Amino acid sequence: MKDTGEIVWDVCVIGGGPAGMMAAGQAAALGARVVLLEKNTTLGKKLLITGGGRCNVCNGEEDVRKLLSKFKGSDKFLFSAFSQWSTKDTLDFFHTRGMDTKVEALLRVFPASNTAQSVWDVLVQNLKKHDVTVLSNSPVTSIQSKDGEVVSVTLKNKKEILAKKFIVATGGKSRPETGSTGEGYEWLKELGHNVTGTNAALVPLAIKDMWVKKLAGVSAQDVKITTFQNNVKQNVQLGKILFTHVGVSGPTILNMSRDIGELLNYGDVNVEVDFAHALGYDALNTKLQEVFAKNDKKKLKNSLSELLPTAVVSVLLELAGIDGDVECNSVTRTTRLALLKAIKHASMDVDKLLGLEKAVITSGGVDLEEVDFKTMQSRLFPNLYLVGDILNINRPSGGYSLQLCWTTGHVAGTHAALGHSPTGEAQK
Repeated sequence: MKDTGEIVWDVCVIGGGPAGMMAAGQAAALGARVVLLEKNTTLGKKLLITGGGRCNVCNGEEDVRKLLSKFKGSDKFLFSAFSQWSTKDTLDFFHTRGMDTKVEALLRVFPASNTAQSVWDVLVQNLKKHDVTVLSNSPVTSIQSKDGEVVSVTLKNKKEILAKKFIVATGGKSRPETGSTGEGYEWLKELGHNVTGTNAALVPLAIKDMWVKKLAGVSAQDVKITTFQNNVKQNVQLGKILFTHVGVSGPTILNMSRDIGELLNYGDVNVEVDFAHALGYDALNTKLQEVFAKNDKKKLKNSLSELLPTAVVSVLLELAGIDGDVECNSVTRTTRLALLKAIKHASMDVDKLLGLEKAVITSGGVDLEEVDFKTMQSRLFPNLYLVGDILNINRPSGGYSLQLCWTTGHVAGTHAALGHSPTGEAQK
C-alpha cells in the first residue's frame, strides 16, 4: 500500500464500487485532492459481475418523475438528487468517454460491447485522468468523529487516514465474496445513524419441485407469474423467467423476491406460471384444437413449438401426466384440458430465497430522513456523505440500482468538493 504520510485529504471515499468511483472521480474533477479506499485488490469487483457480466448501466427512462416512480416510497427523497444528475447525464458521461450503449427490453441500457469491463474501464480511466489516489487492499475498520464531524478512518493495518470530507460508498451485504459485507452499516450505527434491518432483496428463489430443475438454463420471455399464500392471490407480474438448477430467477422473479421473502415469514408460498397469458382459457382451448388439427399425424410432443418454448413442452406434458408420443389426432378432450391447465397453471412451491450470496442488492440501510439529498450529506455530520446501497432505498431490477449509484455518487462528489474547486461547477 502506498504511504500517504500525514496528508490531510480534501475528500476520502470509502468503497471502490460504482458509487464510490463516480464520487471520487467527480470530486477530483472539481479540484479536490481525493483518496479512494478499496478493501479488495481491485476496484469494482461486483460491478464486473452485474447483469451476468454484461452490466445493466441504467434504465433509459429520461423522465425523472416516471423513473423515480419505480423507487417506491423513496421518490420524494430522490427528486433533488436526480434533478442534478439524471439518466441522460449518465448516458452522456459514458458516451463522451467513448462507451457506446444499446437499449433492450424495458428500457434497460447495456454497453454496446456487451461486457461490464467497458463500464469499469471508463470509471477507472476517469479516476486516473483526475489523479485520484487509489489505495487498494485497504480495508477500513472504523470511523472516528470529534465535535460533530468525522475526522479520520482507521485501516486494518492501523494506519489512520485524515480528511476534511468523507464519502461512505461501501454498498450493502449482497454478494459478500465481492467485498459487500455490511461493515458500513456498523460504522454508521456507531456514529448514531439509524440503520434498518438489512436483508436480501432482488434474489433468485429455490424451488422444491423437481420439474423446475429439469428446465435448468431455459428461459421463457413472456409469462405471467402469480404468487399465492393459503390459496389467496398475493401478487401478479408479467415478464421473463429463467429456470436454474435450484429454482427460478430472471428480472420478474427478482422484482417479486422481496415480497415473497416477507410472505415466507408467515407460511408456505406457491408460485404459478402462465406460459400463455395472452390467451384466455377459451382462446387457448381453441388454439390447441387448431394446432392438433394442423398437426394431426404428428406426435403431441412435437406439435406445440408455436405455443411454448421447445424445452418446456416435455416437462409440461410430464407435469400433466400426458404421453407425449401420442398422435395429435388421438388427443382426447380430457387430455387437452389437462394440458391447458398445465400451461396456464404450472405450479411450484418456494423453498426459500437464495440469500445474500446470490442477491443483487440488499434491502434496508440508513434512514432517509437522516440524509440531505440535495448534497447527500449526513444530517448528523456535515462533512460525511452517504451514497448508493448504504441507503434504505427500494428499487427494482432493470438498471435502477446502478443509476442510484451514479446519481448519489456524482451529487456527493460535487458537494464534497465545494471549497476545493476552482469553478464550483459540476463536470458532465
